[in-house]
Amino acid sequence: MDLAMGAGAVVAVVAAPVVLTGVGFTSAGIAAGSYAASMMSAAAVVNGGGVAAGSTVAALQAAGAAGLSGAATAAVAGAGAAVGAAVEWMAG
Repeated sequence: MDLAMGAGAVVAVVAAPVVLTGVGFTSAGIAAGSYAASMMSAAAVVNGGGVAAGSTVAALQAAGAAGLSGAATAAVAGAGAAVGAAVEWMAG
């Protein structure tokens, strides 16, 4: 693995929990007035008053509350590595 891909993977894995908390998916639940609260409200309207199990909002809240699962960590690392490779490629 080259340096840019490795750096992208590490940054993505470290940043994911910070970003989740920043948008309102916290260990204590969805923060009032946050972007996450807006997402939850929209999902509830679409689903007739509740947030569907397995939905994007539910998955993000689960990750915000408990941290990323092994599979989610691998997916985030892969996405970060791809971004790192793309940045290196664009830089020439």
